[in-house]
Amino acid sequence: MMLALLALPFAMQAQSKFHDVEMNEATGPVKKISQNFMGQMQVIDFTTDGKMQRQELSDAQYDADGYIQSFKLNVMGQELTITVKWEDGRVKTQSMNVMGQDMVITRSYNEQGAPAEDIINMGGMENKSPYSEYKYDDHGNWISRKGTVMGQEMTQTRTIEYYE
Repeated sequence: MMLALLALPFAMQAQSKFHDVEMNEATGPVKKISQNFMGQMQVIDFTTDGKMQRQELSDAQYDADGYIQSFKLNVMGQELTITVKWEDGRVKTQSMNVMGQDMVITRSYNEQGAPAEDIINMGGMENKSPYSEYKYDDHGNWISRKGTVMGQEMTQTRTIEYYE
């Protein structure tokens, strides 16, 4: 009985109240994701209960199960309101208005549960961004992948730190 009580805080920590880690294409007790995005270092911190902590993020709205539904993000001086739709615990779409144009990103997943492709629809124009050649860390989260953005192939890398 005493051993079960000692294990309880660790079991509770592994259970996330919020699903922001999953929105950022990871699972588990993630503390921080660092990645280079379009030439800028992007760092996303997470609380022990799975909530995103970013200076650029505000007004996050969650459903009763802890899935983020919408939030505001300040990107290069422009405030975007992003609406997220979920399906089976994964992001299905993200919608926003960018410089007066409605943009919807629809995501599909591979057998490992990582994004296989994003289809970006902006003002009626569709652009496909497939992902391949994934490399994973010892927690099963991707740390490197090849992607195609607007016809240009690039390798994306990221570093993930965990609560342990």
